[in-house]
Amino acid sequence: MAASSESADLALLTGPDAGSMLATALPAWQLISWAVHRVNHRPGAGVTVSYTVTVRARGEGGRPTGQAHEKYVCASTAQLSQTFTPSLVRLTHRDTAVWVWEYPHDPELPALPLAVTPSRISAFLGEKVAVELKSYRPTRRAVVKVTTAGGGTAFAKVLRPPAAQSLAKRHRMLGQAGVLAPRVVREDPSGLVLISTLPGEPLANWLARGLGDQSVALFDTLWNLQESLPAAAIHLTHRPAWADRVGHYAHAAAVALPGIAARAHAVASGVTEMMASLDPGPIVPVHGDFYEANIFVQRGPAVGTPAPTGTAVGTPAPTGTAVGTPAPTGTAVGAPAPTGPAAVAPGSTALPPGPAASTLSPTGWVAGVIDVDSLGPGYRADDWACLLGHMSVLPHLAPAAYPHLRSILGQWCALLEQRLPAAPVYARAAGVTLSLVAGAARTDGTRWEHDALGRLREAEYWLSRARYLAGYGGNAYSRG
Repeated sequence: MAASSESADLALLTGPDAGSMLATALPAWQLISWAVHRVNHRPGAGVTVSYTVTVRARGEGGRPTGQAHEKYVCASTAQLSQTFTPSLVRLTHRDTAVWVWEYPHDPELPALPLAVTPSRISAFLGEKVAVELKSYRPTRRAVVKVTTAGGGTAFAKVLRPPAAQSLAKRHRMLGQAGVLAPRVVREDPSGLVLISTLPGEPLANWLARGLGDQSVALFDTLWNLQESLPAAAIHLTHRPAWADRVGHYAHAAAVALPGIAARAHAVASGVTEMMASLDPGPIVPVHGDFYEANIFVQRGPAVGTPAPTGTAVGTPAPTGTAVGTPAPTGTAVGAPAPTGPAAVAPGSTALPPGPAASTLSPTGWVAGVIDVDSLGPGYRADDWACLLGHMSVLPHLAPAAYPHLRSILGQWCALLEQRLPAAPVYARAAGVTLSLVAGAARTDGTRWEHDALGRLREAEYWLSRARYLAGYGGNAYSRG
């Protein structure tokens, strides 16, 4: 899909014509007002926009009746596989097909109504629980926090059914290998996987507070964590690394901020060139999305210390929070309220605590991982590139929150250069960082261009450093 086409889709779904489109898709309701809530752009795969809309029901003769209330509605130009979903509406604007649905009736996520409706998920678990939607990426996935009155907490991950089965398999594989990761509590074939929490807290929180003299020890812990990934994962389905899709992310950056198109495509070309010419090392088990929101750490627990129930939330904090982490392009973080009231009953026992930190790391730290959907064969260089690239944009995302970040990043790069050929890592880090540029875009009126330009400069820096170390010229240390 050409950038010009997706730019047109974005203009259609966020511009003034969106109002008449929504009114047409909701014939039983009078549209009073609407506002864009989230834009989800998957390069080459269409644009999805989520809206908050205020409506009144139409009565006899089409006259509005009753009180106004709010709905959450999604519209997408993406190609859908479940086009016969009863609640799905197809509209056409010139030559563009637009699919519209009301949350939670996502055509690609049939388990979403189960996960966010308290009465249904309570019946599924055999007791009443409270639910809180943590994130929702239309047509792709959702994460729902499930809590009992007794303090038990778990997370319901909602995916397309085949992806949910694959995720459960990966969680079990990690548990069997002794890697600290959420364990599967329950499953539903419609695409729901209920998983436990993890002890500790996201690495992002520690990076914000600073590591002091523990920086080297924590780096060693993360290195050991990667080395401990199960060998059986090498036989799982290969998922493309972020840098493998660098052309798509250049395209997304150009759609979000046309003025940087030439620079974004130049980074993509440079990354592609270096990936083709540099040896990334052997194929090994990799996490596939190894960055500070998906890594949970804690300081030296006693052997067998159980996880404090509910201490860890299995999703990254939304963009802009003190310990926020930029979501890869196409990620839209959370929004509509759960369907129905949150019900809780005493005496809850259905949600057991998460896995224990069963061994004391020699470094004094214990680390585990969440969001293991991409566990499988890959290059260690890509996992480290994912972490370094994400870390490098944190000062642009939330400058005041990460005063220690540059020092930690510099130290970890120096340590990594002693253990891996660094040029392939940094070239891939440039691709990862480029994938985060479009994610800086905001729809709430907040100025975001400076953040996006800062992320682009980081991508250019990683590429320059990779070129320097590979002997292609460039500068090892200037961020420009």
